[in-house]
Amino acid sequence: MQDTVPIAPAGTTVSFTLNGEPTTVAAPPFASLADTLRERLRLTGTKIGCEAGDCGACTVILDGAQVCACLVATGQANGARIDTVEGAGPSGITERLRTAFLAHGAAQCGICTPGMLMAAADLLARSPRPGRTEVEDAIGGVLCRCTGYLKIAEAILEVADGDALGDDPMDMLCVDAGPAPGDPAPAVGARLPRVDGWAKVAGTDRFGADEVPADALWMRVVRSPHARARFMLGDLDAVKARMPGLVAVLTAKDVPGENAFGIFPKMKDQPVLAPGHVRFRGEAVLALVGTRAAVESISDAELPIEWTPETPASGIDAGLAASPAIHAGVPDNVLARGHLECGDVEAGHARAAATAGGEFETGFVEHAYIEPEAGYAVPVGDGPDRIEVTACTQAPYMDLEETARVLGVAQSRVRIKPTACGGGFGGKLDVSVQPLLALAAWVTRRPVRIVYTRTESMTSTTKRHPARIRAKSSADAQGRLTAFEMDADFNTGAYASWGPTVASRVPVHGMGPYRVANARLATRAVYTNDTPAGAFRGFGVPQAAIAHETLMDDLAERLGLDRWAIRRRNALQAGDATPSGQVLERSAGLPACLNALKGDWDAALAHVAVHNAGSPRRRRGVGVACMWYGCGNTALPNPSTMRITLGRDGVLTFFNGAVDIGQGSSTVLLQIAADALGLPPAAFRMVVGDTDLTADAGKTSASRQTFVSGNAARLAAEALRAKILALGNAGPDARLTLEGARLSITDGEALRTIDLSTSFPPSEAQSGNPASGPDSAWIPAGALRARGNDDAALEGVGTWDPPTSPLDENGQGVPYATYGFAAQMAEVEVDTVLGTTKVLGIVAAHDVGRAINPTLVEGQIHGGIAQGLGLALMEEFIPGRTENLHDYLIPTVGDMPPVKTYLIEDAEPLGPFGAKGVGEPALIATAPAILSAIRHATGVRITRVPVLPHRLWEAMQAREGTG
Repeated sequence: MQDTVPIAPAGTTVSFTLNGEPTTVAAPPFASLADTLRERLRLTGTKIGCEAGDCGACTVILDGAQVCACLVATGQANGARIDTVEGAGPSGITERLRTAFLAHGAAQCGICTPGMLMAAADLLARSPRPGRTEVEDAIGGVLCRCTGYLKIAEAILEVADGDALGDDPMDMLCVDAGPAPGDPAPAVGARLPRVDGWAKVAGTDRFGADEVPADALWMRVVRSPHARARFMLGDLDAVKARMPGLVAVLTAKDVPGENAFGIFPKMKDQPVLAPGHVRFRGEAVLALVGTRAAVESISDAELPIEWTPETPASGIDAGLAASPAIHAGVPDNVLARGHLECGDVEAGHARAAATAGGEFETGFVEHAYIEPEAGYAVPVGDGPDRIEVTACTQAPYMDLEETARVLGVAQSRVRIKPTACGGGFGGKLDVSVQPLLALAAWVTRRPVRIVYTRTESMTSTTKRHPARIRAKSSADAQGRLTAFEMDADFNTGAYASWGPTVASRVPVHGMGPYRVANARLATRAVYTNDTPAGAFRGFGVPQAAIAHETLMDDLAERLGLDRWAIRRRNALQAGDATPSGQVLERSAGLPACLNALKGDWDAALAHVAVHNAGSPRRRRGVGVACMWYGCGNTALPNPSTMRITLGRDGVLTFFNGAVDIGQGSSTVLLQIAADALGLPPAAFRMVVGDTDLTADAGKTSASRQTFVSGNAARLAAEALRAKILALGNAGPDARLTLEGARLSITDGEALRTIDLSTSFPPSEAQSGNPASGPDSAWIPAGALRARGNDDAALEGVGTWDPPTSPLDENGQGVPYATYGFAAQMAEVEVDTVLGTTKVLGIVAAHDVGRAINPTLVEGQIHGGIAQGLGLALMEEFIPGRTENLHDYLIPTVGDMPPVKTYLIEDAEPLGPFGAKGVGEPALIATAPAILSAIRHATGVRITRVPVLPHRLWEAMQAREGTG
C-alpha cells in the first residue's frame, strides 16, 4: 500500500483527508506521521509510546488499513485518507466502540486506548462479525499494560454482535451511574463507568506529552554510558556558542537548592544532575535546553565530557563485596534491613514431619507503562516567584516536596499539576522529570517541556527489585506449618528509592497468608551499580510469594497431601494471630477464596490427567497459590484528606488529591462520596491532584487509595451531609435532592427547600478571585474548571489515617489495618520439546472486602494477572540489552488466557462500606500459581524466573538425566 502513495517532495506542504476533512500541513516529509499529527495538527489522541512500532499506541487507519503512525513518514501520507481516534471512523464504528469500551471498563489508564480503538475499527470495517481469534489478531500489535486485554476483546465483540449501547456518548455516562435525583438506589456496588472514561475513549485526555505552552523550550538529558565512573566537563559555553537555539546547558552547579532527591527524609541520595561521579548507566549528567531542533541535533559525542570509568559492582554479591563503598556513608553497601521473629524456629523444625528449603532468584522487571515520562514547567512571576510543574505522577505532594528542595524554596512556591497518567505501577512514584523541568524553567525563566524516549525511560527509571531468597519451611504430618524462616537480599541498585520499604514489608508477608507460630525472617536491601530499583506493584512481596508457595508445594508432595488442601488447612482466618502478633479480627477471606476455587481445582486436575494420558509431548499441569497484602504503609502514618464543597450556585465539587493512574480511584471515591452524602454521582464535579487546589491524599500506591482515601471521602461527605441536615433540622434518614441552586431536604412528610444562591452570600473571607483549575478536571456530564473557596456555601472535610502501631525489634506490632487475600489457580501446557509454556486459564478468587465497582475490580485483577504472567514467563530487564519494547517482552493479547474471577466480599469494618484494596493483590499469586502448574506438568521445580524456554528445556533435560 505504501509503495503506491505519492511522496511529497522536501520543502512542500503535505495534503491528505483527515477524519473526513481535507487537510494541508507544512511539515518535514520525513518526520513521522505521529509527530506531525501531534505537534503540528495538535491531534494528541494519537499517542507515542516507543517510536519503533513496538507498542502500537500510535495506530491510525491509513487508506483503510491500520498502521503505526510512528513508522510512516509524513510524506508518505500525501494524498492519503487518514482516520485517527478523534474521528468517528468508518461508518461511525469508532463511536460505537467508544461506548462499548466504557461499558466494559476496557480503558484503564487510557494511553493505549486510542490505538486499540483504531485497530478495532480497522477490523470491524473489514470484518463486521469477527470471532475472538480475529479480534486478538487485529489488536495483537497494540500493547496494554493495565487491562489484561480481556475487557477490550469483550467490548469489541459486543460491537460486532450489534449489542453495544446507544451511539450517544453522553448516554454512556448515565449507565449504572447510581441514582437519579430522589432515587435512593446506592452507587456503591454499581458498575459505574469511569468518571474520567469519556476523555480516554475520545482521545482528549491529556497525558504528560499532550500539553505544552506555545513558547516552551525543549529539554534533553545527557546520561552516563558507564555504570560507575568519574567525569570532568570541558567548555560548555563553547557548545552554546556554536549551536544557535541552545539556550542553556545545565549541570550540577546550576541546582540552586539541594542536588539530591529520594523517598525517605534521611535518604536523599540521588542527584538531579551528577556532580562529577555517576553510579549507574543512564544517570543524568547534563541537560540541554533550547529549541527542539537544537537539542536534538547535538550528539553526546560532541559534548566535552571526559570519562574515567571505574569497576562497577553489579549484582548482590558484588554489591556486598564492593570497595570502595558505593555511598560513602554506607560502608557495607547495605541500605536497609528488615527483621521479624516469633516463637522458637529451631524447635518448630525439630518436631516437623517434613521440611523443605531452597534458594530462589528473580531479576529486574520493568514497569513498561506505555506512556514514557513527560511534562512541562512554567515559571510564574519575574523572579520567578513560583514554578508550576505539569507532569505524569503517582504522588503530587511528594513531587512538590522534592522539587521545592531542589530549587531551595518554600513549598508554597511550587505547584504540581498532575496530567493523566499512562500507567504507573509504582514506577512513577519517584520523581523523574519534575526536578529537571523545574530547574530548567527556574534558570531560563522560560517554560520548558520534556518527553522521555522509550529507551531513556527504561534506562533511567526504577525497576522491580531483583531478589535472592533462601527459605525453609516445616509442617507436621497433617500438613500444619510448624516453622518458617527466610533470608532475602534485594538489589536496590545505585540509589535508595523504595529499598527500605521492600526490606520492611517482606518480613511481614514472607511466610505467606498462613498460620505459623515459629518464624524468623531477615532482609537486606543492597546498594549496587545497577539501575535503581523502586516500587513495583507489591514492594517485594511477589518475589517472596514465589519462595513460600514453592515450599508449600514441596511440603504437600513430601506429606502426600493435595496442594489445595495444605493451603486450606493453614489459611489465616478471622481470630488468628499473624507472625507479627496482630490478631485478625475480621475480613480475612482466604478460606472463602480457597473454597471458591475447589470445584475448579478438582475439575482441572481431572481433565489434565485425561489429557496427559494421551499427549506425551504437550503436557498440561494445574497449580495453585495464595497471597496476602497489607493495605497502606508498613507501620507508619498513612493519612489522606478530602474536601467536598457545595457552592452558592448549587455546584457540588469534590476536591480529590488522590491521582488516578488507571486503577479507577476517581470513580470509586466518587461512588463512596455519593452514597455517604446522599446525592447521585452525576451531581458531583471533580478536581483531581492539583496541589494548589486539593489536600494531600497520599501517594497512589500500596493498594491504599480505596481503603484510606475512600474513608477520607466518606468522612468529608458525611461532614457535609451533617451540615445540610442541620440546616433543615432533619433526621439522619432524610433524602437530599439538588436541582441547580435549589437544595431539597425530605424528612418523612416534611420538605424544606433552600435556595443556595440567596441563603449563603459570600463572606469577606470567601470573596476574591477564584482559583484557576486544571484542564483535566472532569464530571460525568462534561468538564469544569476548578473552584476555590470563594463560592462555597457549605463544605465537608475528612481526614483518615489507618490505625497501625510501630514494629519492635522483632517485627511485632500492627503493621497494617487490613489485608487483601487471594487464591489463584493456573492451568498451563508445556511443549516438552521446545520448552515453551502457554497459560491456558486462570481462576482468581480475591477477598476485596466490598467491591465498590465490580467492573473496575475485575479489571484490576485481569491486569495484575497479565503482569504476573509476564513475571513468570517472559519479563527480564537487562541493562544495555532490553531497553525497548521489542527486546523487553510483555504479554500481548495472544498471551493472555481466559480468566474466571470470584469476588469474595468479606467486609472490612474499618473500610469505606467494607472495602479494601485490590491493586497489588491482583498480581502476587499469579507467578507462583504458574510455576506450580509447570511443576505439575513436567516434574521440574522452578526456582528462577522468568521461566524462559531455554531455561525450562535445560531443567527438563537435567531432570531426565538424573532420573
